[in-house]
Amino acid sequence: MCMQTNMAAASLLEWMPESLYDSAIRALVSEYSRFRKELRFLPDNIQFDIYYKLYTQGRLCQLGIEFCELDIFSKILRANDKRHKLHHCFQALIDHGVKAHEVLSDAYCGLCESVSMSTREETDKAIALGYSLGGFFSEAGWYIAAEKVLVACEQICAKYDDVPHWLKALECCTRLLHVRNANCKYNKSEETYKLATEYIQKLRLLGVSVNLSSIHGELSALLFAKSHYDEAFKMCVESLCEITPCMPVKAIVDVLRQASKVCVVKREFKKAEMLIKHAVYLTREHFGTRHPKYADALLDYGFYLLNVDSITQSVIVYQTALNIRIAVFSGCNIHVAIAHEDLAYSSYVHQYSSGKFYDAHTHAEKAIDIITQILPEDHLLLASCKRVKALILEEIAIDSHNKETESKLLHEAQELHLSSLNLAKKAFGEINVQTAKHYGNLGRLYQSMHRFKEAEEMHIKAIEIKEKLLGEEDYEVALSVGHLASLYNYDMNLYGEAEQLYLRSIAIGKKLFGAGYSGLEYDYRGLIKLYNSLGDFSKVVEFHQILTNWNHLREKIEGPKDVLEDLAKHKPETTQEVVRNFLQGLRKEKED
Repeated sequence: MCMQTNMAAASLLEWMPESLYDSAIRALVSEYSRFRKELRFLPDNIQFDIYYKLYTQGRLCQLGIEFCELDIFSKILRANDKRHKLHHCFQALIDHGVKAHEVLSDAYCGLCESVSMSTREETDKAIALGYSLGGFFSEAGWYIAAEKVLVACEQICAKYDDVPHWLKALECCTRLLHVRNANCKYNKSEETYKLATEYIQKLRLLGVSVNLSSIHGELSALLFAKSHYDEAFKMCVESLCEITPCMPVKAIVDVLRQASKVCVVKREFKKAEMLIKHAVYLTREHFGTRHPKYADALLDYGFYLLNVDSITQSVIVYQTALNIRIAVFSGCNIHVAIAHEDLAYSSYVHQYSSGKFYDAHTHAEKAIDIITQILPEDHLLLASCKRVKALILEEIAIDSHNKETESKLLHEAQELHLSSLNLAKKAFGEINVQTAKHYGNLGRLYQSMHRFKEAEEMHIKAIEIKEKLLGEEDYEVALSVGHLASLYNYDMNLYGEAEQLYLRSIAIGKKLFGAGYSGLEYDYRGLIKLYNSLGDFSKVVEFHQILTNWNHLREKIEGPKDVLEDLAKHKPETTQEVVRNFLQGLRKEKED
């Protein structure tokens, strides 16, 4: 009897009656065509809930008609607490074939033309809408639409020659610089920064104080993309110095993320860790763990983990970021593609020794598929995706044990690498770290294809460019040096040259990452093979022992199983404390 009573109670608990509000929304949606015009006078949040109900019922044509009207969409944008739901709806419309981003950006440009002769109040409303609309398109990854909106917005700001509008124009330039950086329009980014400096100079001449944290952060991102790492580091330091408590949390997070990435490539790992962990904390606390901003921070945390040799943990973090972006954007979205690519590469590195590349290959394919659907075929974002896929195909080919399959996959990888190289050279020129990486990748591929002289040429090119830009003891240089050593050792019988290169690669790896660095395994095994070939068996025994000691050390290196859970347990510092500690570290280094 007692059991029956408990089951009945449980069934009652499982059923929850629909709230009066939900019932009202459902009733209005059922009579949508009848009340369509009247719905526009409802408060923003209620109006959004009605449109979201249209989305959940699959009535995308009706939703598209509403969202393609600028007046309606401008109201919907004000429902800030429902942003992730808006991304769902918007992406679904685009996947359905409704080019809402193009219609709305064109409508906004038309509005800007009409308000050029209007009152100051109407102009300022149009500027505020430009911030909101351009910001949404940027968040959603529709950069061309965002760029169009922000360019038009800056132009109407420029019609007024006064301080308030110079400040608004500078804000437009900052946002526009972010969009153009994200869309790899680096020449346009330089134009935007030049325009921003003109507004800054005007304001300074009048003694107007301007916070330049965000604009310096975006300039750092531009310099970083062009592999000017020293200049990017200087800019990120200036950006951090200007962080204030009154800045929006999103802006602070973006500055921290950018500074962390620069610190990673500068091999300032302690600084990078401090900055990115704080960025993850801020996004989790202010936006929650389902927000796209949290996914942004996780991708940069994954980048840090991958570069400090925490490969397994980086895969976990990248997977979490991808899951969030799929949940928020779904569909054919650039943010989802980038997360797929990052996970593809980290999975490739993680599974390199096992040869199990199914997951890595799947993510690389998805990234390329999405990007080719929404961007031009010569877009720079494809260079990185194609590079990752080519690396994976090369390893699959080597392990295929079928000459025909191997040849086919290697030639496909060659086409991808050459395409990536051409895109990089077009964007950055010959003397650039990205270009050098592509030369190095071709060198490894040509080695697999038994084209040894061409492989040597590619590796030497990569080393020369990296040394010129990064110095002789950088991680990237060590990678290329190790690859050239492998070519000399395994295929060209140039043992003396190979030995010196291996020892150099080992020295750089140990200096940067310590004696337990995972990449040392390949150099140690290479040296064992080399000394076997030379008949120097005392050296063979010596490096077998070194490899054994390395294996023992690797077994002891064990980080937390869940880095995100571990991160959540630590008591966080304030942003001011993080920045102060960062700057104190810099001062201490200069004094030393």
